[in-house]
Amino acid sequence: MADTSDTRTPAQIEADIKRRREVLAETLDEIGVRVHPKTIVGDAKAKAVAHVDHTVGRAYVQVNRVVSEVRAQFVDEDGAPRLERIVPVALVTVGIVGLLAVGSRRRRG
Repeated sequence: MADTSDTRTPAQIEADIKRRREVLAETLDEIGVRVHPKTIVGDAKAKAVAHVDHTVGRAYVQVNRVVSEVRAQFVDEDGAPRLERIVPVALVTVGIVGLLAVGSRRRRG
């Protein structure tokens, strides 16, 4: 059988009980803070913001990649514009804008 005799003095037992109560009080305070509605809402907001930041960061990287690819189509390695690609695109753009302008004038009249 196990020896159940306690060799501590009553003062030591009281000190141990007091320490244990203090630890339990701290634990209960921490639990109270964790389950408080403001804490729960704050944690949810923080998670949402982190998710949005992550999504925006990924979108930013994707947009940068697309812009770099498009830029590479119109600028050579030295940074000089590629006129053989810019001129046709500019002409098509002007043509489309002109057609839209003519079309919108016909509807008004």
